[in-house]
Amino acid sequence: MSPESRSQATAAGIILLSAALVIYFLPTIVLWIGNFSPTLAIVVGICLIMAFFAVFWLRARYQRSRGK
Repeated sequence: MSPESRSQATAAGIILLSAALVIYFLPTIVLWIGNFSPTLAIVVGICLIMAFFAVFWLRARYQRSRGK
């Protein structure tokens, strides 16, 4: 395994682990915020889900800019 592929695998693992934690705790977070404002809970839920895709989009842009 080359050092480059090792760092890519590490980055992917960290991203997936953090996304799994966010998705695991998402219902608890949204329900807690929903006690104060249901609309805010919806917005926070959408933002947390979109953040998962935004990380991969930003990483792909970074990789393209480096010419890989």
